[in-house]
Amino acid sequence: MIEIKSDKIIVGKELFDGYVYVDNGLIASLSDKKLPSDKAFDFTGKYLSSGFIDMHTHGGGGHAFMNSSVNEVIDGCNFHLKHGTTSILPTVSAGEFTAMRRAVENIAAAKDSGKVYSRIVGAHLEGPYLSAKQSGAQCPSFITLPIEKDYVSLVNDLGQYIARWTYAPEHDEGGKFCKFITENGIIASAGHTDAKYGDIKVAIESGCKLVTHLYSCTSTVTRDHGFRSLGVIESAFLRDELYVEIIADGKHLPPELIEMIIKIKGEDKVALITDSLEIAGTDVKEGVMSGTEFIVEDGVCKLKDRSAFAGSVATADGLIKTLVFSCGKSVPEAVYMLTKVPSEILKTGSGEIAVGKNADLCVFDDDINVSAVFVGGKKVI
Repeated sequence: MIEIKSDKIIVGKELFDGYVYVDNGLIASLSDKKLPSDKAFDFTGKYLSSGFIDMHTHGGGGHAFMNSSVNEVIDGCNFHLKHGTTSILPTVSAGEFTAMRRAVENIAAAKDSGKVYSRIVGAHLEGPYLSAKQSGAQCPSFITLPIEKDYVSLVNDLGQYIARWTYAPEHDEGGKFCKFITENGIIASAGHTDAKYGDIKVAIESGCKLVTHLYSCTSTVTRDHGFRSLGVIESAFLRDELYVEIIADGKHLPPELIEMIIKIKGEDKVALITDSLEIAGTDVKEGVMSGTEFIVEDGVCKLKDRSAFAGSVATADGLIKTLVFSCGKSVPEAVYMLTKVPSEILKTGSGEIAVGKNADLCVFDDDINVSAVFVGGKKVI
């Protein structure tokens, strides 16, 4: 039995002063009184939260999850662990389908290697079935309509290693692709999409329950001869069934827009993500990624001509900082959207400090500096 003491234990959206007891990798009890234990940790004065869950990251610490080796995947996941991420979905960008398959194979090998100290929930495929009109940083030359023989083969061979798949619903006739992946336990997420409400309605009916990085490469209201149609953004606000994820680096979305999204959707439906690039956490200030020149300034990666963002350099602890110091959220409220909400979406068995949950825990100070991380009750940082 392991004892972890703190006067700032985050339970739901409240703080609890007492002890968390861990047995066999699970949270055994919460108590305001000291109980017998075999090993004890005292983090008085620091926050103790459930470990962070990043549903969308392309890499970090100089390590990419696409076009890289198994060891690169391992090192990228372990980099994010230092910032409190105990559950992660390595994300695969649109590319040649053989390259995307290879990336999933590498993520699967990393997951099974025993060398990743956090939990790889599964791969997140972001493409190639996207909208060229909303491609963003995705390479348009790799974007295609859904190709049944490709996605059926991949899911049949490696489906247990794929956690979610981002796609453009307007190109999924009758919801066929969405139905197939959701029936195989993969979360369907609408993203990089120019969809209208009718497309989103079909997607929801086919099993889609998530919108990928709301406001980033998602359509809005359009007019055709005076008649207005809702886009993805308005559909997400209208339909309570949909969760949304947001890049909460304070750059892709300004703080007031983050506040507005949370006000409309509610904290129970908003998940924070980094959508980080491989250069997150490095001193790299300029270079070339996937043939595109970039610079890093103002806390974000930009195209070299500064015409648009090229991606995030955020880490999970930085998302909490944005919500707390720029958006006026309490620490428990911010943590909730980086733990409980993604856990509800992914069904991870983690995401909160509650009896029976995985003892994946993060310790940090008032400035959101991570000092300790536990995975399955084992202190790994």
